[in-house]
Amino acid sequence: MAEHDLEGELDAFLAGHQAELVDFRRDLHAHPEIGYHEHRTTRRIKLRLEAAGLRPTILPKGTGLLVDIGPGMQRAGPPPLPPDGAEPVVGLRADLDALPITDEKNVPYRSTVPGACHACGHDVHTTVLLGTGLFLARTAAAGALPGRVRLIFQPAEEVPCGALDVLAAGGIASVDRIFALHCDPRLDVGKVGTRVGAITAACDKITVRVTGPGGHTARPHLTADLVFALGKIITELPAALSRRVDPRSSLSLVWGRVSAGAAANAIPDDGIVEGTVRCLDDEAWHQAPDLLKALVDSVASAYGVVAEVTYVRNVPPTMNEAISTAMVEAAADRVLGNDSVVPAPQSLGGEDFAWYLESIPGALARLGTRRPGSGDDFDIHQAMFDVDERAIGVGVRLMAATALTAMGSGPSAPEPMRGVARA
Repeated sequence: MAEHDLEGELDAFLAGHQAELVDFRRDLHAHPEIGYHEHRTTRRIKLRLEAAGLRPTILPKGTGLLVDIGPGMQRAGPPPLPPDGAEPVVGLRADLDALPITDEKNVPYRSTVPGACHACGHDVHTTVLLGTGLFLARTAAAGALPGRVRLIFQPAEEVPCGALDVLAAGGIASVDRIFALHCDPRLDVGKVGTRVGAITAACDKITVRVTGPGGHTARPHLTADLVFALGKIITELPAALSRRVDPRSSLSLVWGRVSAGAAANAIPDDGIVEGTVRCLDDEAWHQAPDLLKALVDSVASAYGVVAEVTYVRNVPPTMNEAISTAMVEAAADRVLGNDSVVPAPQSLGGEDFAWYLESIPGALARLGTRRPGSGDDFDIHQAMFDVDERAIGVGVRLMAATALTAMGSGPSAPEPMRGVARA
């Protein structure tokens, strides 16, 4: 596609499809499905892609799907590996699942499923990727797609980690770069937030179970004072982390649940504390389990109790690659205007798009969903969350332009100045 035609082609496409895409998003919003239950959502996407002449493949667990767009790639079955010297393959990913939250909005498309709601914008992500796929399929049919695009409709981001299922199915085996958007109700529609490096944090779970002989509170010296030892673990671990790890990594431990004992005058023989570990540095994230286990053992041994640590990996930090971020910014400048890109602050929330970036370069960008001039202060994961639906068209423009930029730009693409300055 000639460079000067892209904006006009997108204008024409959205003029004919904007209403359809809004209706599609509202249908998904009214029928949310939580992780690994996205059967209706998967079926709706599959039917629409097939109507556009594409051949999607449903993932092995039955929800989520992959589809390739480009010469010789519109066929069913696992994505094939491209031959040496083949055109670049660009991955675009959206997540499908809803949250177990009751929808409290008074809108015609309010959730019809008790206790489930698209309160994180995944219905928008899915619709944007569908619209992007329809536009790129039309581009490919005209012989104007300079490479191949893989659409990844991923299940179970909130569980997590549906991304690992995509990886296990070979979903990015031939992909050179990958991109995704996430709704941001703090940004106005038309704005895109970018950042080089960590844009979201690692988020893991830690459980410490402490055991000891128990005894009478009148004679703590004759037994192991388990509650006191548990208290020391609760207070000393977060403090020790601040002295054992570079503070720039933002490695933090916050406890969320503690339980021990049933009587005021009895030292229990069992206690438990659970919390989350969050981190913005990939190296510190990899080191965290061993470090925390060593710290727990040192505190527990001082008080004569036995500590068992269970550390569960959830997601690594989402580390945006510089060149990929530059491609997003260049695409935004081209189709949204040169004032559309704004700094994206780091978030300590988790995002399983990070698993893709452990294997291949890519970038996650923030998609503004707030109505300009609005006093609305909705955050994601809230029962009243909603979006200005003009963000759908913005997202389609950005994702399509990013894919085309990535297919036409190799490693020699310029380093991003804005993203580096914000890292």
